[in-house]
Amino acid sequence: MKKVIQFILNEQAVCIETDPAGRLLDTIRHILGYKGTKEGCGIGECGACTVIMDGRTVNSCVTLNAQAEGRKVTTIEGLAGDRMADVIKKAYVEEGAVQCGFCTPGMVLSTYVLLKENPKPTQDEVRDGLSGNLCRCTGYTAIIRAVLRAAKELSGKEPEKEGSD
Repeated sequence: MKKVIQFILNEQAVCIETDPAGRLLDTIRHILGYKGTKEGCGIGECGACTVIMDGRTVNSCVTLNAQAEGRKVTTIEGLAGDRMADVIKKAYVEEGAVQCGFCTPGMVLSTYVLLKENPKPTQDEVRDGLSGNLCRCTGYTAIIRAVLRAAKELSGKEPEKEGSD
């Protein structure tokens, strides 16, 4: 049975008649056409479907349409032109943290939320912040460097070293 679901997607009001028990991933990608949100595993383990909902990352493949009701959802497309997101994306490219690109939108969204909450993370905090995102190509060294580089550029300071107070 379909129901009208209303939410904000990338700063635009969405009012859509859909199955409330359907996956938000399918609504975003197949109905609304935002292709940066991808399906990897379909069980909330890989992070390819990451979106930001009310300031927190969620796996849209295990989020029901009904859970988006009245919420603010942001996809990678919603960060276009955002200075912080631009710095993050540039750091990913400069550090070689992008290969096939399949995981990159989810990684960038997770990095964005991490740096909003913690502008100067340590390497361990970066690992924790990206723990729900899997990359099969690049490995994580370049990704961690990219996050730390973005943090440095955004704050204008060196990131904290492990074990320092």
